[in-house]
Amino acid sequence: MRRTSYAAAMVEGLRASLASDPHVSLVGSYVLGLGPKRVLMDAIRAEFPDRLYDPPTSEAALVSLGAGAAMAGARPFVDIGTGSFSYVAWSPLVNEAAVARYMSGGRLRVPVVYHLLHALRGGGAAQHSHSPQAMLWNAAGLEIVLPSSPYDVKGLLRSAIKSDNPTVFINHARLMDIEGDVPEGDYSLPFGKADIKRSGRDVTVVATSFVVQTALIAAEELAVEGIEAEVLDPRTLVPFDRATLIDSVRRTGRLVIVDETNLSCGVAAEVAAIVAEDGFEFLRAPIARVTRPDVPTPFSKPLEDAITPSAEKVAAAVRRVLGRRGKGHPRQ
Repeated sequence: MRRTSYAAAMVEGLRASLASDPHVSLVGSYVLGLGPKRVLMDAIRAEFPDRLYDPPTSEAALVSLGAGAAMAGARPFVDIGTGSFSYVAWSPLVNEAAVARYMSGGRLRVPVVYHLLHALRGGGAAQHSHSPQAMLWNAAGLEIVLPSSPYDVKGLLRSAIKSDNPTVFINHARLMDIEGDVPEGDYSLPFGKADIKRSGRDVTVVATSFVVQTALIAAEELAVEGIEAEVLDPRTLVPFDRATLIDSVRRTGRLVIVDETNLSCGVAAEVAAIVAEDGFEFLRAPIARVTRPDVPTPFSKPLEDAITPSAEKVAAAVRRVLGRRGKGHPRQ
């Protein structure tokens, strides 16, 4: 183990995939966004110049290209870029890539990875801040991956590229600078296996992607008040680890869900539904959600901050389900 950044860990996963399988290629090389970490991709450009393509801006064509190449035997990693741009490619993504294996009776494999950056990144406004994972979850046939740490991004990326199914790999620009312990060697992490990022006995806090980090900050603050919050990261939406979620709620009796998709029909709504159906008898308080409200994302920083799931909002939701008005004050 050594400490490295999320961005560097992702590049390691890409390099390991390219080095181990000649069928792997990259379509689009700005997978780290346009921030300062983008220079980490220079080494891959230099080492694999014939397997990296920076295409024109045409998301529908890129998604179609990736699906077709995968069906023909390649393993492309296709960078869509900003999550909002995936809407341009919706038909080939959910109506071609997602269903080809099913419609062929399993004869066609579609080992393509579609990569995108989602969520509130600061100044993205209404057209560059979407989190499409809830809508993608509603499109059967796609594996959906949401890493939250350097360790997870490297291991989940290796599994995504090895998968024979179309996979949407969803990153967050604000994760790129996060540091953590990552093995130097190659490894993979299984899909459908949630990770308990912090153990606790008072409340289960489910979070995905960058807001896992937000939930961990909130858990630290709550610990000072004597509240033990268990932070659970599903890591993948498809497949989804229902067993670990229900087991955690069984032990804590309370649930707060944090996510950057919208409140209505978002990831938090589906997680709440799973617990309501499969674990209702374990709940000792109503479920609370901390999400983006159902409004377009404003460009104004104060307004964007107002709709962003924050550690303060998470801590307040935890206190609410525990029956407390504020820090350390029980509700009468």
